[in-house]
Amino acid sequence: MTTPNEFAPGLAIQGFTAPLSLSQFKLIAFDMDSTLISIECIDEIADAVGRKAVVAAITEAAMRGEITDFKESLRRRLALLKGVTLADMERVYTDRLKINPGAAELIVACQKAGLKVLLVSGGFTFFADRVKARLNIDFARSNQLEIVNGELTGGLVMQSWGDICDGAEKRRTLLEVASLLGIEPHECIAMGDGANDLPMMGVCSDAGGLSVAYHAKPKVREQAMVAINAGGLDRLLEVVKP
Repeated sequence: MTTPNEFAPGLAIQGFTAPLSLSQFKLIAFDMDSTLISIECIDEIADAVGRKAVVAAITEAAMRGEITDFKESLRRRLALLKGVTLADMERVYTDRLKINPGAAELIVACQKAGLKVLLVSGGFTFFADRVKARLNIDFARSNQLEIVNGELTGGLVMQSWGDICDGAEKRRTLLEVASLLGIEPHECIAMGDGANDLPMMGVCSDAGGLSVAYHAKPKVREQAMVAINAGGLDRLLEVVKP
């Protein structure tokens, strides 16, 4: 890829000529934690049992791509959440989880242009399903925390597709949803901030679709076709016109 060029202050592009038209796309896939929402849920959950610092350090290393095995890093962090209660989780959702600026506006613009919207997250259904409902998102896939007697066990529940939504699963989910809807990869946009978003972003870039980094880690910014480094998610609409 070429070196990113500043398209506008805090907005860089590479590998294509802007603006594009939103109508040439049919599906947009979003990461959740630190992309659609302002927090890393797992770090905030860990705060309830006094383990935020150690969990956040692992999260940061995983998102920067310094820990390459996302599944193993998630299992390590999950084990530290044992004993967190549903009430603790509820407080994280109520008190700490904020939708990022421009998320609602971008999703409305996409749906108005006929795109379907997918949330695909290495986070948890407890939060992802609520974010899906709040933002009127069409599809969501994320990990399901195992809860026994109102407390986290430190494990996950096996779902029909598997137990851990990592980078490979995000890529597979994007392609699966697109295929079921009769959408080609070049008609897809993928947006994320961490290393585990690169597989789904890459499948879009490689096919002639669009990959978007939002306030992302350096490794992700370097590889994305669009990097939003300042402002809200709806800045994508400066590059891909409704």
